Amino acid sequence: MLQSEIQGVVSWLREQVANAHAQGLVVGISGGVDSAVVAALIKQAFPDNSLGIIIPISSHPQDIIDARLVAQTVQIAHYEIDLTLEHQHIIGKSLQQLSNVYNTANLQQRLADANLRARLRMSAIYTAANALNYLVVGTDNRAEYYTGYFTKYGDGACDLLPLAEFTKSEVRDMARLLNIPEQVITKAPSAGLWEGQTDEGEMGTSYACIDAYLRGEPVPDKDRAIIERLHAISEHKRQLPPIYHRQNN
Repeated sequence: MLQSEIQGVVSWLREQVANAHAQGLVVGISGGVDSAVVAALIKQAFPDNSLGIIIPISSHPQDIIDARLVAQTVQIAHYEIDLTLEHQHIIGKSLQQLSNVYNTANLQQRLADANLRARLRMSAIYTAANALNYLVVGTDNRAEYYTGYFTKYGDGACDLLPLAEFTKSEVRDMARLLNIPEQVITKAPSAGLWEGQTDEGEMGTSYACIDAYLRGEPVPDKDRAIIERLHAISEHKRQLPPIYHRQNN
């Protein structure tokens, strides 16, 4: 079944590019399973017009190694661009100026730091996409999309979302069908936002629980409450910005 879905996604990607009068597809390769699957899919869709970009920002060395392995395995054209210094410059100057105005104890410094990394990465990806007339392909799976586990205007900014209806477990199964290295498939999911950060640790629940919830299966009350809360507070991420409508038109 998933094999036919893979072919369906590949055909859909080609249709989207044709409809947009674009030339190909680009994805950021993080070293995780979701971006690995997307890299393999866009390579199948556009063997000569697909691109992967590896963008370390104070990243764990293993993530860079895994990202390179993915790019080599799926044989996608790729390059690396390290934005660590740019990130440090922006976050340093921003927090310094904020501390002149607000009490630094009240600043969500870690969140600001982490989200800036995601937004810098997406800026670099869109720079390449614009130069090549490519579409940017996002990597969010169904669990991440439902819970809002992505950075608004960061990794959540993209033109296409091919995996948003596939659970995390389905993405892992797709990865095996696409011959993604096992070390990438089985590694602890992480957005690479800070040292030791993991998706499940940050969300407070597991992908297994989220997948079960989305399939309509019973999950512990604690996990259900977390999942429903995450979905509710992230609704704005799945919508266009609200527009004030003039009262006297």
